[in-house]
Amino acid sequence: MGETKQCCCQRKKERTPEEYKKLVHRLNRIEGQVRGIRGMVEKGVYCPDILVQSAAVTAAMNAFNRELLSDHIRTCVVDDIREGNDETIDELLKTLQKLMR
Repeated sequence: MGETKQCCCQRKKERTPEEYKKLVHRLNRIEGQVRGIRGMVEKGVYCPDILVQSAAVTAAMNAFNRELLSDHIRTCVVDDIREGNDETIDELLKTLQKLMR
């Protein structure tokens, strides 16, 4: 039969209150930026001005991803390797491949 894929939502990550707050704060800022871009489109703002703001959102998402990935490696990956769960390395490599598309 086919391989059973595990949904990323089935695993959980316990985050410190500080980590949670920092990540949610970043996402809230990004969400505000996206709403601002939508407003620019609705107001008929000149395309290059919208593109600059869109690039800022992309940069903000990249920074969010770097922070989350760094924390993931320092905690989840290290802990799993110490426990002998080498499949985590394959999972990390797949994640990196997706991020680098």
